[in-house]
Amino acid sequence: MKHEQNRFKTLLEILLISTRLGLTSFGGPIAHLGYFHEEYVRKRKWLDEKSYADLVALCQFLPGPASSQVGIGIGVMRGGVLGGIISFIGFTLPSVIALILFALVLEGLDVDDVSWIHGLKIVAVAVVAHAILGMAEKLTPDLKRKTIALLALVVTLLWQTAFSQVGVILVAGIIGFLLYRQQADSEDTEFKFPVSRTFAVICLILFFGLLILLPIIREATSISWIAIFDSFYRSGSLVFGGGHVVLPLLEREFVPTDWISEEAFLAGYGAAQAVPGPLFTFAAYLGAVMNGWQGGLLATFAIFLPAFLLILGTLPFWSMLRRNPKIKGALMGVNAAVVGILISAFYKPIWTSTILKPIDFAFAAVLFSMLVYWKLPPWVIVVTGAIGGLLMTSL
Repeated sequence: MKHEQNRFKTLLEILLISTRLGLTSFGGPIAHLGYFHEEYVRKRKWLDEKSYADLVALCQFLPGPASSQVGIGIGVMRGGVLGGIISFIGFTLPSVIALILFALVLEGLDVDDVSWIHGLKIVAVAVVAHAILGMAEKLTPDLKRKTIALLALVVTLLWQTAFSQVGVILVAGIIGFLLYRQQADSEDTEFKFPVSRTFAVICLILFFGLLILLPIIREATSISWIAIFDSFYRSGSLVFGGGHVVLPLLEREFVPTDWISEEAFLAGYGAAQAVPGPLFTFAAYLGAVMNGWQGGLLATFAIFLPAFLLILGTLPFWSMLRRNPKIKGALMGVNAAVVGILISAFYKPIWTSTILKPIDFAFAAVLFSMLVYWKLPPWVIVVTGAIGGLLMTSL
């Protein structure tokens, strides 16, 4: 009985802390990792500095939302698999609810004619430009990786398909393996995680099984909710580099098929900058636009499921993998390619559909400066963008 009481207390503590973080963690994945470090490492000492660094390193290695995966991993380390689920719910649910409500409010409006939407689209320009600069500085520090990024940009810009992006990531991994396989590894620490290797293998089998079988089932049945689940699951499975890179995958899944208009898509992306928590909750908005609140919940589950399966499936093996310089070399190539993919997405659809006049470029420069140089909170940028969109239509 006492053990059950202690477990309930632990799970409740995880829920309360993760929910508070989900309500207050603005600023994107890097800021989220800072909040997590302050709360879980420095304040509560749930794990030490080295374990936290190991967990962050793994989540940077895996596709999917890195900050969410770190939160899930901490929850699992503290309270088992159920603790990971509760940690995810607390951190993610506030922004999911906000974006579903935003989608339902927009449902009765003609998005193409709402003037403030254009301001939110310009916010997206400023935010993605900031992400590009930060990632490029970190992930392409030498000429070899800059070249990989350039090749990824050219391929994904000229051949805009999901297959081209997957192919670029695979080729970049091979190139990185060949170029950087002799990288020295200074880390030699063990990472303890309360999940058995058998359970981890089951999670990995399920991850790859769904990735392969869902498109087949989709073609065989033509059931709409399976098609939606497949699109979001595949997007969540193939995104390296964080939430901003999910934009081109989702845009190419839903806009060309007329499931959602490009105006509504970019409006939701702009709104997603205004809420705390992971940017992947943008999927909740898209799902709600297509199929109401039920679609929003389904989309959220589908896009985050790969993150769960991968973090549970790889953590027990991470100590062994991260000491392998060949694996690290492949990762360096993949990360460089992500920069090129992000630049491609920045040009189309974001830039080409948003920066149409000199005043648009000028306003984007102002928003970018507010975000990067003045370091104002993201919600201030979003509100300014919406107001600016209204004012520009009256000029």
